[in-house]
This record gives sequence, C-alpha cells and structure tokens, in this order.
Amino acid sequence: MKKKLLILNTTIMLGLGSAFSIPGVNAESINKLHNQKSEIQQQRSDIKANLAKSDQELVSVLKEIAELNIKIQRVEKAIEDNNKLIEETQSNITSIQSELNKLQAEMGIIEERIEKRSAVLKQRAQSFQESGGTVAYLDVLLGASSFSDFVDRVGAVTTFVQADKQLMVEQEMDKRELEEKKAAVEAELSKLTSMMTELEGMQANMAEQKQQNNSLIQQLKEKESGIAEKKAKLQSEDSKYASLLAEIEHSIAAQTAASTSVESSAGAATTSVSGKKSGSSSSSAPKQTVKGSSAVNIVTTAGNKYIGNSVYVFGGGRNAYDIANGRFDCSGFVHWSFAQAGIKVGASTDSLKYAGRQVSTSEMKPGDLVFFDTYKKDGHVGIYLGGGKFIGSQSSTGVAIANMSSGYWKNVFNGRVVRVIE
Repeated sequence: MKKKLLILNTTIMLGLGSAFSIPGVNAESINKLHNQKSEIQQQRSDIKANLAKSDQELVSVLKEIAELNIKIQRVEKAIEDNNKLIEETQSNITSIQSELNKLQAEMGIIEERIEKRSAVLKQRAQSFQESGGTVAYLDVLLGASSFSDFVDRVGAVTTFVQADKQLMVEQEMDKRELEEKKAAVEAELSKLTSMMTELEGMQANMAEQKQQNNSLIQQLKEKESGIAEKKAKLQSEDSKYASLLAEIEHSIAAQTAASTSVESSAGAATTSVSGKKSGSSSSSAPKQTVKGSSAVNIVTTAGNKYIGNSVYVFGGGRNAYDIANGRFDCSGFVHWSFAQAGIKVGASTDSLKYAGRQVSTSEMKPGDLVFFDTYKKDGHVGIYLGGGKFIGSQSSTGVAIANMSSGYWKNVFNGRVVRVIE
C-alpha cells in the first residue's frame, strides 16, 4: 500500500511538473491526470471496502465486549451476594459461639452443685454409720462403680432415702439437666463445624470468581486497545488517499482554467465515486429448544442455554430472578434441570444423595447424579452426560460441561452415583 502511494505521489508530481513547465496546457496532460485520478479512486474504493469489512469486524468485537460487560456485571453481583452471605454466616458463628460459652458456664454451675450435693450425701452416710447405723455405708460408697450405682445402693436403704429424698430428687434433676445441656452443646458444636466448612467453601469460590472477573476485565481492555489501533490505521490510510485525490482534482481544475481551448476543457468533466455503504445486519439466533420427549434428554440438555452465560452463586437457582439471570449453585442447577422434565428432587447435596437409588460407577448412564468431595464430602453434584462428561454449575465457570475422567474432577469424584430416572 505504501509503495503504491509513493509511486502515485511521484507520478503526480512529475505530471504536474511537466504540465506547468510547458507553455500552454494541452489535452494530453489533463487526460493523464484523469487517468491518475481514476487509478486513485479505484485504490480508495478498495480501501473503503476494507474499511467496511473492518467495520463489520469491529461491530462483532464490540458486541463481544458488550457481552463481556454483562458477564462482568453478573459475576460482580454474584460476588456481592456471596460476600453478604459470608458476613451473615460469620455473624451467626459469633452468635453461636456466644451461646456455647453461656452453655458451658451453666454446665460448670450444675457440675459444682452436683459435687457439693454428693459431698453432703457422703458426709451424712458416714455420720450415720459412725452413730451406730446397721448398714455398712462405707461399703456402699467404696463398692459403687459410678454415681448412678451409688444412688441405687443408697436408695436401697429405707431410712437414708426417707431422710434425704428431696436431696436425691434434686440430684437426679441436675444430672438430667446436665446431660441435656451436654447434648445441646454437642449439637451446636456440630452445627458450628458444618457452618465453618461451608464458609471455607464459599471463600474458595469467591477467590475463583474474582480471578475469573479479573480475566474478563483484562480481555476487555485488550479488545478495546485492538479496536482503537485498527480504526486509527484504517482512517490514516483513507486520509492519504483523500489527500492524493484532492491534489489531482486541484491540478485538473488549475489546468482547465488555464486552457483556452473548448475541446480541451470538454474533457475536464469530473467523475464521482459512489461507495457502497455497508451495513451490518444482526440476526439473533433462535432460542435453542430441547428436542426429544424422554426425561433423560430433557434433564441433560436443559442447561445448555446457560453454558457460557451463567455464574455460580452460593444458594442460587431457587427463585425466578436467579433462574432468569443464570445464577446457580451446583445443587440448585440440578434441582432446576430435573424440574424441566417434571421431576421433583431436592435442592441440596444432602437431599440429592437420597433422591434415587445408588448404582455402581460401572453402571453409570446419562441422567445419573454424580458426587464429588470438594470442600467437604459430597460437596459438589452434577448430571452425568456419558463419555466421562457431566454438566453442572461449577464455582469458577458457572454452568459448564466438565470432564470427570481426568484432572481435578477425576481426583475428587467419590464414586457416589444416584439414579433418579429409571
């Protein structure tokens, strides 16, 4: 292109130089300029065609950038929602820990009361024996294998029970209360441990989504830079051709004005170049419809429309807003996919484990549920597609098809396969 421009510039300058060096302008020099103009117009027409083609490419790139912006906004909203859930979980953990501290303090008080009451009972038994009682109370105390056994032995002595009946009743009530408190503490501790596991899993998902968000932003910047560079280059080339045409037209006008011959001026008619305006037409692809009537086909293909157009949100996929915006977690996606076939299953990994009957890995077929030990046992679930592939909502990609025959998913697949559709 630059070589052609150089040749044309040189030719124009030579032509102009010879035209003005010869006294009187002749038709030959004007015709020569017209020929040069035609050649320049053809070259510029090619540039315009390239510009139109580049515009179409730029429209496509800008469309992709717009889609990336939508994805970035979706991921950022998911991060915001997940962060709120993390804060809420942390608040619950703090509250539970405070309750545990209270329970432990109450347990200490109860244990202290029991110890004091036991000391009183032992002292009374010893005093009774020393005062001439007929029952060998020291044998009762020393022979008891446990406090319950001790109470049983003491209870066998009628006079002792009658004297301290209320004391014994209080002792038994405190023992039951202590057992209930301990059970409550153990339940709360179990709940706290589970919540901590969930929190760690969410934090890992956050890190993956942030990394994905940064990657999308980087892609956006690179595309914007490429667009600016391409447009500047094309505009520069078109400007050069426009300048050449202006020089030629100026020369033709000057020589025509200087000519005294009607015949020579007759050839000075200018030509016009009409460029085709290339417009880009966009047609939206028809919505993908699920084909086939079998439940397996519906379940395994329902989520295809969300591939590359969704985001992982902890607890997502359980309301209309999330479904419309492609916001799912793994179990929420499975629940939604089966609902498309009219099949009702749970919306948590724990409930999905019992949604059907377990089968061996050698019997796996499309539509079966497959489980993975990620941040906890059975922490992730997907729908088997066959050929070692499954579809699910992954924390780093949203809804996607993944390979469980190699790499990460092979390593965390725990062998649990549940068949819902027989």
